[in-house]
Amino acid sequence: MTSPIVLVLLILAAIIVLAAVGIGLAIRARNMQTWLGSYLRRKRPVQGPGPVHVMFCFVDHFEPAWGRVDLDTQRKRVDRWCHDYRILAGAHRDADGRPPQHSFFYPEEEYLEEHLEKLAALCAEGYGEIEIHLHHDDDTEANFRTTITRFNQLLHERHGALSRDPQTGQLRFGFIHGNWSLDNSRADGRWCGLNNELILLRELGCYADFTLPSAPSDTQTRMINAIYYATDDPRRPKSHNTGVPVRAGGQASGDLMIVQGPLGLNWRSRRYGLIPRIENADVRRSCPPTRDRVDAWVRTAVHVEGRPDWVFIKIHTHGTQERDMDTLLGAPAHELYEYLEQRYNDGGSHVLHYVTARELYNIVKAAEAGHRGDPARFRDYELPPPPGLAKAPWHSASQDQAAASHPNERHAGVEG
Repeated sequence: MTSPIVLVLLILAAIIVLAAVGIGLAIRARNMQTWLGSYLRRKRPVQGPGPVHVMFCFVDHFEPAWGRVDLDTQRKRVDRWCHDYRILAGAHRDADGRPPQHSFFYPEEEYLEEHLEKLAALCAEGYGEIEIHLHHDDDTEANFRTTITRFNQLLHERHGALSRDPQTGQLRFGFIHGNWSLDNSRADGRWCGLNNELILLRELGCYADFTLPSAPSDTQTRMINAIYYATDDPRRPKSHNTGVPVRAGGQASGDLMIVQGPLGLNWRSRRYGLIPRIENADVRRSCPPTRDRVDAWVRTAVHVEGRPDWVFIKIHTHGTQERDMDTLLGAPAHELYEYLEQRYNDGGSHVLHYVTARELYNIVKAAEAGHRGDPARFRDYELPPPPGLAKAPWHSASQDQAAASHPNERHAGVEG
């Protein structure tokens, strides 16, 4: 006959086994097995006694035709953004006197001249820049080259977007892949088709990819919370699963720079009071930009190795979905920027810089080259502002200040 103690132990063992199985199933249901180990092993960087400079970059999968809506609905979406964002951004400033910067990654397959003209006008007033977003499926190398080249030229020549490399004259662009499927990274092979996409992007002028994090999608990489160089293997998909971190004093390598946003577990927001939610830097109504989330983004401290006092926060959204616009353009967004400016812009422990995707890349390259101090000096370090920003209110003053205070440093001027 089984004793009561043995029975209790058996029950406890069964509970432990069931809990372990449940946790394992929950991890796999959210595709966390890919990156959870990297998250648990990662150590927070040690930051020095000086101020931590916080580069805040908001990238947007900006899709006016999302949901296959009619033209009138598309116009209302774009018009609201152009009206409300001017009000939102106009009320806030970083340490350099710059308003929040919004990077509009516009989908090639949704191009309409009138939408881009409105966004270009918004950016010309100093509120952001336009980059490239693409949804494609079962694509070919030839079609991809034609599509990206055509869209590059169209954005540049008709809308004053994208800048030319001062050394080569090539148009350069930031990229976000539709459906998260960079380099054919979905397990089922959908929504891309190109195992050599990183090589193609490099050859076509892409300066960096901003797709990640993509959790809980199975496209999420094993490498997280990093800025790194990925080397493509045309024989296999998802070559950016790992890479070589960008390092201060290092050199570029591989095929493409990957700029990731924060990814981890949010223990302050738990399902059923027990299971932490995934913090994947997505901002929308269902996951508003609360103070706790901002603090977590800063603590994650994505940075160039060897320069931990320059922290890069890249968050993302799908800005044209009506259910989320009040969050992105209303009180929650105001509270986000107010908190950033109050908590992380005291000039002592933290200094805040609102940056576009291009400016973030430039500052990363300056860190890689070994520069220190105020990163705002390097907003245009390698790639100049696109021609559409030539009359932006902040441009002439910032260029003059940089040239006067640091005459021997590299600064690319606005392309003419």
